[in-house]
Amino acid sequence: MTTEKWVIDADHSLVEFSVKHMMIAKVRGNFSKFDANITADSSDLTTAAIEFTIDTASIYTKNEDRDNHLRSAEFFDVESYPNITFKATEITKVSGDDYKVSGDVTIKGVTRPETFDVTFEGEGKDPWGNTKAGFSAKTKVNRSDYGLTYNAALETGGVLIGDQITINLELEASKA
Repeated sequence: MTTEKWVIDADHSLVEFSVKHMMIAKVRGNFSKFDANITADSSDLTTAAIEFTIDTASIYTKNEDRDNHLRSAEFFDVESYPNITFKATEITKVSGDDYKVSGDVTIKGVTRPETFDVTFEGEGKDPWGNTKAGFSAKTKVNRSDYGLTYNAALETGGVLIGDQITINLELEASKA
């Protein structure tokens, strides 16, 4: 068993989210700045240690006014809470290359347990001889659980912003 350090290749990775908008559509966004501390034995991923950090100010939804509102105290309050963090507490192999990765997510000073469905996409060498590994991960969280409660009532009933956020990660890591 060989545990090695892995580094996220941000140029080939993605941290994105989607949320229901006006109860009829979805708005998507992403965070452009993130990093991780990962140590893992690629032959037994259930023993990996994972800590992930997202820079909340790096949010991007294709709308500058909305992005600035999301950075404000009504949402992420990036001045007081500059990061979203995740620390794995348990990794369970489901079958084949599929895993459940549970851990503590901290958003806006609130820490809660969450579980991601993770697929190990494979490992290989790039043209320069570097060992790379790919992972896809997905989960859903309720934003109100983390104090992200801003909303507006719609004239026709319902609310402007859904509570359930879908988080999707596409990660490529390099052996350090």
